[in-house]
This record gives sequence, C-alpha cells and structure tokens, in this order.
Amino acid sequence: MSVTPVETPVAVPPLVPAKRRRLPRRPKNPIAATFYGLLLAAFTVIFLYPFVWAVSASLKPREEVFDNKLIPQHFHFSNYLDVFRGVQDISQAAPFARWFFNSVYIGVLAAVTVTISSALVAFAFAYFRFPLRNLLFSLVLGSMMLPGAVTMIPTYLIWNKIHLTGTQYPLWAANLFASAFYIFLMRQFFLGIPRELFEAARMDGDSYWTMFWRIVVPISKPALIVTAVFEFKASWTDLLKPLIYLRDDSQFTIPRGLYSLLGVLGPTGGGHGDYQVVIAATVIATIPMIIIFFLGQRYFIEGIATQGRKG
Repeated sequence: MSVTPVETPVAVPPLVPAKRRRLPRRPKNPIAATFYGLLLAAFTVIFLYPFVWAVSASLKPREEVFDNKLIPQHFHFSNYLDVFRGVQDISQAAPFARWFFNSVYIGVLAAVTVTISSALVAFAFAYFRFPLRNLLFSLVLGSMMLPGAVTMIPTYLIWNKIHLTGTQYPLWAANLFASAFYIFLMRQFFLGIPRELFEAARMDGDSYWTMFWRIVVPISKPALIVTAVFEFKASWTDLLKPLIYLRDDSQFTIPRGLYSLLGVLGPTGGGHGDYQVVIAATVIATIPMIIIFFLGQRYFIEGIATQGRKG
C-alpha cells in the first residue's frame, strides 16, 4: 500500500508595491503658490526683456531705435538685409557672413579640442593612482585662481615668439592643453563611474585608450556635451582675444566685427548712428546660441540629475 506524500504548502511572501518616485510637492497654500508664480513671471520678464527690446529695435528705423517702445510704429525688415549689403555710412558691405563663418568654425574647434583634452586629463586624475596625484590636481585647481589679466601678456609673448599673432590660432589652439575648470567638472563626473567596469574591461584585454572610448565616453555623454556647449558659448561671445590677436577684418569673429561696425556706424567714427543695423546683427548672432541651448537642454538636466543621484 503506497502512501501519497503530503505536499507542504510554500509560503508566498506578500507582494510589496514598488516605491513610487516622489514628485516635487506643490505648495498647499494658494497664496504661496500665487506668490511663487508671480515671482517666476517677474524674473522671466526681467531676463527676456533685453532680447525682446533688441528684436524690436532691430525692426525700427534709425530715428526710433531708442524710443523704448516694444512694438515699432514703422517696421523696417530691411535692417537685416543691411547687415549683409551695407548702409550709406560704409563704402562697402561688412563681411558679416564671413564673420559668422569664422565664429562657427573657431567655436567648434575650441569646443572639440578642450572637451577631448580635458576629458583625457580628467580620466587620468579619476582612474589612475600615482604619487603626488592630489598635489598635481591641487595645482591644476590653483591655476583657476589666476586672473586672466595676469597671464595675458605672457601668453601674447608666447604666440608672438612663434609668429602666430595676427592669425586665428590663438583663439582656439590653447584648448589643446585642456582647461582647469573642465578638468575639475569632468573628473567629478568620472569618479561616479563604477570602478568594476574598468576592471572587467582590463580582464577582457582592453587598453586604457579603449577603456576611455568604450566606457567613459558613452557614460559621460552629458558631461562632455555640457563642456562643449560651455566652451562654444565662451568662444562665440569672446571679444578680448580677437581684439588682441586679429588684424584683418576677414579674420574677425562676430564680436570683433560688431565692435568694428559700431565704430564705423557710430557718430564717433563719422557715421550717422545706424545702430539699428548693429542691433540687427546682434540678434542674428544671438539666435545660434538660443538654438544650441534648446538642443542641449536635456543634457544639462540629465547631468544635474546624475550628480544628484551620486549625492
């Protein structure tokens, strides 16, 4: 006679609902919510007003540029054409298209070179363990404390010694040697990458160079993009270096070109004060940075969120 074994019931643990992501709390007090809304609206108006004013002034005739009316009484869309074809105050059209091209390719070169060079140095400080590493990193950070005016003359003497003054190389070639600020920024990001990934890659036979391109670059894309955007913006708006190193107007960037255009069209330069043309050129120069910001906005947010998760 066979005995059927009795199955012991297995206790099933109760299902634990997954934790929901907490959303930022909204103020329960309607008065506080209204206050915050009005405060944000006020700051939005403060930040947007200069650009709105510039767009409005760029569409006005010369006599109405500084009347402080946001809606022009007479629209002159031809001001944007005058940026490229010139006005009566100058004998020939300013090469604004050339200035725009110079700013684009110098900004791209500056952004690419400083991003790659700073990332390599930051990877070395984050991954390798070597003597005096902290001391060297402190010296790199200490270089950030030097004002630009202190190194301006020695830097100029170096470029002049190698006969590159009067060219566009000083505007971007120094980025081949990295930047202390970007080294610090990316090193902090690289320290958050699990070291086990690098150890596994070393066991698979990867070199340090392949580890950098296969692991660091894909994971650190937000930090790299933020660095490139920061440097492109710095190069796009830089006036000091073009004033020091550039001589020929065909080499000018947009800030340097607008400075020379303002001197020609202004009363001090013998012009009739066609500031509407200068403002129209300024609006054209601002649009690319607005586009780049919107394209890179999600990487800014992603980088901030990643740093927050590390904390």
